[in-house]
Amino acid sequence: MKLATSTYPLRPARVHEACGSAAVSFVLRTAEVMNTDLLWVCPRWRTEQINPLGFDVYDPSRLLIAHTKDQTETLAVAEEALRDGAISMVVIDITAPLNLTAGRRLQLAAKAGDTVGLCLIPDGMGSNAAETRWHCVPVFDARDSTLQRWELIKNKSGTLGAWYVRWDAKTRRINVVPPARERPGSTDTPD
Repeated sequence: MKLATSTYPLRPARVHEACGSAAVSFVLRTAEVMNTDLLWVCPRWRTEQINPLGFDVYDPSRLLIAHTKDQTETLAVAEEALRDGAISMVVIDITAPLNLTAGRRLQLAAKAGDTVGLCLIPDGMGSNAAETRWHCVPVFDARDSTLQRWELIKNKSGTLGAWYVRWDAKTRRINVVPPARERPGSTDTPD
């Protein structure tokens, strides 16, 4: 069982979206799988900030964080970074809905720079311009704290689906696993 190769790893030259309580983990695991440097653009006023020293799956020396004053500045910085292409993955912390024009500008910039854009969005919010949208949540498993459920809830280029994934620290890979009811020795159902 594996993730759909047409949607994961994320297609370059496109802007994607991730939401849910495991969205940050999705970003870091995706960046590690893609073996890429990462620019994280976020407003400085947010009370919750990422702490690179807490990363277990991504080398914090490959991360550059840009703090902005508001969403307008966040979008401007992200658009320039996507267009430039010097860093092959740009994470954009979105705090308010994007209109179609803003979403389209990001898509055009990603295409020009052959860069992956990934917007972190609150649940229930998203742009019509996004190539894909992923809903990512942790799944309780007493034997494995890395278990998550990644659901592709929007895909302009194919079908939708959901996968249970876990991080393999030794191989630095994401492994797709069956739902709990299908795993040996498990009586739990993660849904």
